[in-house]
Amino acid sequence: MLKRVRASPAWNKFEQAIVLKMMRFSFLPLLMSACFAFAQTPTPMSEAADTGIEGVITVGPIHGGPVRPGIPSSKPLANATFVVGNETGAVTEFTTNDQGRFRVSLVPGHYTVTKKERQKGIGRYGPFDIDVTAGQMTKVEWQCDTGMR
Repeated sequence: MLKRVRASPAWNKFEQAIVLKMMRFSFLPLLMSACFAFAQTPTPMSEAADTGIEGVITVGPIHGGPVRPGIPSSKPLANATFVVGNETGAVTEFTTNDQGRFRVSLVPGHYTVTKKERQKGIGRYGPFDIDVTAGQMTKVEWQCDTGMR
């Protein structure tokens, strides 16, 4: 019959510390290799993710009077929300970033883009007509008119 020998409490703490360190250091390479493998695996993208419109929207003129050399006459239309619609109505919305840039995935078709919550008065913020082709992001540069002269 085997007799169990009880180790001292100090030995158990020492042993636990070593085991924890070994687990920590053996887990780190496993985690790093999993991250590396995930980063190298191509992510399958749907056709809709590669189809749509992207670009920049600017607004001008931004000051009255004639255009002056060396002084910008337009600026990015930042944080503006636009509605994308087709013959059946609104399809989606997007908001430009601080540089007036946007990207929106759409299925192929003909769309009209207009500024949401358009204020009455002077200025023109669309509509912009665009045809979206399957398998490509259609690049656009749209200029909105402040109506300032």
